[in-house]
Order: sequence, then structure tokens, then C-alpha cells
Amino acid sequence: MTASDRNLRLDYLEFAVTDIAAAKAFYGAAFGWRFTDYGPDYCEFDDGRMKGGFHVQSAPRPGGALVILYADDLADARRRVQAAGGTITSELEFPGGRRFHFTDPSGYELAVWTDR
Repeated sequence: MTASDRNLRLDYLEFAVTDIAAAKAFYGAAFGWRFTDYGPDYCEFDDGRMKGGFHVQSAPRPGGALVILYADDLADARRRVQAAGGTITSELEFPGGRRFHFTDPSGYELAVWTDR
């Protein structure tokens, strides 16, 4: 298997918001972002170059958006994160893929996902 162009690169951002409609109205008006709704609790945005999402599953928290990297091989990425000193904090599956969240040695939370 060869690595894709996006392997182990920043791929997606997620913002916890209190009101998806308000977030869509703001980012649509301010920056011209386009949106795709995936139920009442999740909306994907597209700024024309990068995609991300708004969700209401958790409260907005200091530190801002969740930075998400893509991995061709999620198990390998998980091993690499742990070997480098990261701590896996959660794992989940969702329509279209699966991912894990981790904290780096400074305490920043990031995630790695795959559609494979």
C-alpha cells in the first residue's frame, strides 16, 4: 500500500458550538463557507480548500477547534502517537470512518481519522 497525499497531514477541524444555525449564519456571512447538515447535532463546513465541522455533542472549550489528521493506517498512526509520548483518550466509529483522540505531552487534544 502506498501512502496517500494526505497521509499524516492536517485534514479536518471540528468546532464545538452552542448553536449550529448561528455558527452557519456567522461563518457563511463572514467568509462564504458552504454547509452540509448531517442531522441536528452535526454540520460540515467547506471553505473551498479545507473542510471541518460544527457539533453540539460537547461544550465549547478553551483551546479552540479540534485539529484532525488523516491516516491511511489508523493502527500505525495510533502506535506512532503512543511511541512519541501521546496518550489515547478515546476511540470512535462514525458513518464513513473511525478515529481516535489523543493528547500530546503538552496536553493539547487532537484526533486522527481514516475512511479505510
